[in-house]
Amino acid sequence: MGHGGNVINELMTDHREVEELFGRIEALPPGDKNRKVYADQAVMELVRHSVAEEAYLYPAVRQFLPDGDAVADRELEDHAKAEQIMKDLERHEADDPEFDRLIGMLMTEIRSHVADEEGNLFPRLAETASPEALDELGDKVRRAKQTAPTRPHPAAPDKPPANKLLAPGAGLVDRIRDALTGRGEKD
Repeated sequence: MGHGGNVINELMTDHREVEELFGRIEALPPGDKNRKVYADQAVMELVRHSVAEEAYLYPAVRQFLPDGDAVADRELEDHAKAEQIMKDLERHEADDPEFDRLIGMLMTEIRSHVADEEGNLFPRLAETASPEALDELGDKVRRAKQTAPTRPHPAAPDKPPANKLLAPGAGLVDRIRDALTGRGEKD
């Protein structure tokens, strides 16, 4: 993650990367251990993406859209649902039937969220925010993803300023845990 360009291009590229991981999961038979590896990679990307959106995109939505508070609150609700599914998914291996149910729920939730952002939110933001503001947001989102957590933390704050203060510390702990356990790496 960290592609360059304005915030919309950055986040849409993230969406494509996660969709590619979902496709890899769907291409493997149930029970294949690589489904868990790809699911962990997708969760890592989704959490970083979500944390960055919550820190910078949704405050901008509140600022630039006339109904920005309602839109941002709805997006945060989507994130909370997806984050709880990701947290539940952590406890299951690929050969557990619950894994298949949860990964299916996560894919449905994320695909719906992406369709809404790309079909509604992003075009509206592009109309109301200046190109300079979108570029600046892209830079902020890229920086946030570098230090963001890689594991779901459903109880963590999702609005500034608390989320901006706590996310880097949780991100450091998550990355250490990932490195020690090999999470998200293929054998």
